[in-house]
Amino acid sequence: MPILEVPAPFLLEYPPLVSALLPILGASEAYLVGGAVRDALLRRPSHDLDLATPEDGRRLARRIADAFEGDYYPLDPERGVGRAMVSYEGARYSVDVARFRGESLEDDLRGRDFTVNAIAAPLRGDLQRLIDPLNGVQDLFDKRLRRCTPDSIRDDPIRALRAIRQSLQFKLLIERETRADLRAYGVGIAHSSPERVRDEFMTMLGGAKPQAALRALDSLGLLSLIVPEIEAMRGIEQSAPHVYDVWEHSLNAVERMADVITTISPLRTDESAADSALGLIVYLLDVFRPQLQAHLEAPLPNGRSVRALLVLAALLHDCGKLATRSLDADGRIHFYQHEVVGAQLAEARAESLRLSNEESARLAGCVRHHMRPMHLRNAESLSRRALYRFWKATGETGVDVCLLTLADYLAMVGTHLQVPEWLAHLQVVRALLDAYFNRRAEVVAPPPLIDGTTLMEALKLKPSRLVGQLLEQIAEAQATGEISTAEEALALARRLYTNLQNV
Repeated sequence: MPILEVPAPFLLEYPPLVSALLPILGASEAYLVGGAVRDALLRRPSHDLDLATPEDGRRLARRIADAFEGDYYPLDPERGVGRAMVSYEGARYSVDVARFRGESLEDDLRGRDFTVNAIAAPLRGDLQRLIDPLNGVQDLFDKRLRRCTPDSIRDDPIRALRAIRQSLQFKLLIERETRADLRAYGVGIAHSSPERVRDEFMTMLGGAKPQAALRALDSLGLLSLIVPEIEAMRGIEQSAPHVYDVWEHSLNAVERMADVITTISPLRTDESAADSALGLIVYLLDVFRPQLQAHLEAPLPNGRSVRALLVLAALLHDCGKLATRSLDADGRIHFYQHEVVGAQLAEARAESLRLSNEESARLAGCVRHHMRPMHLRNAESLSRRALYRFWKATGETGVDVCLLTLADYLAMVGTHLQVPEWLAHLQVVRALLDAYFNRRAEVVAPPPLIDGTTLMEALKLKPSRLVGQLLEQIAEAQATGEISTAEEALALARRLYTNLQNV
């Protein structure tokens, strides 16, 4: 039976790579499907292409990777799915090629998640003619997210997460029957691959309106299946200056983290920076905007984003509070060492989500050190010693901590922002970032004046922890400006060593 094609509602513009793929197809029958067609209809840029073919998609994916001198990954041998990661005209693309789900292209489209993603265009034909058996084009223009079949969510519960994400990303209303299926079958994510849950969840956190996405997941009973730590946050009251309980504070920290990232990103607008708190970020921290943007754009494993990791850190930064809650004689609530307990919980959650070692370390580091900038704000002035110790403790994760503390502070005070206190907090972050970006060799990581071999020879020491401790004290003295030469470093080492012997 011939495939019914319909004309596109207007001239569709596809990514430049699409045209470049045509000579590589040879005799292969292939269709552009899903997101790339949807994004063309929405006039959105796309760098993720999905192709469907009646043959094993791995062979075509490898041809594409080889043609552009890119990388090839076999994703699913059973379904014949391969991925090519290629660069073309200065842009990076991911091209997934999959064998039809079923006997035909129409079977494949009907077996997809939502109608707006079940639209195809023939690569070897007229790309301005679409195959749309489920009327996805109309759903897209009607701003409606609708499942392809009554079995869509039940067959693959991960689609419940995708529904929330795409409804917010594309401003679509989830239609009634689809929403009912999300509630009925979404709990099946508890038995889904942790890697698939991770990928969909982290994409959601890195996307539009992460706080709204988390609230929607929570309303469907799905969030606690992914991040069980949230259950210990609910209803945990906090003393002033906090204005929310731990759960609401954490959700507001997520929202404010998204605001902070937007404020330093290329997406900032005059309207988004009109908020007085965000405007002061622009005023005091814009000098670091290029470096902060580069920090946020640095790639993480499998294309995950620093933005998503920071949003997850905002969600989990106070997850250790229930375990550390105490009351003093005046009835004030305290959470001593909650950041230490929280870091352990965050690291365990990262492992359960199958995050990389790098992501796990950064997430735990953010939670472990998120209180440091607030503690520094109480000091009269930020000494070089304090700056050095902050960066010694946090390393590169310190930049993440600087961003998290902004979101944490704004979520703590809510609508009761006091400008002088906010300015003082921003001044601390400014000093920390200035040390890291502008005074690194002077304050953060000065080049060593002596090495361990020189130290051991001068003091006639054997390799031991003592050598490392002496070198660390020398480095700190150098960072604070107390010493600046190798001779002064050795003299300090001798004094320290003598003092230790006399103890």
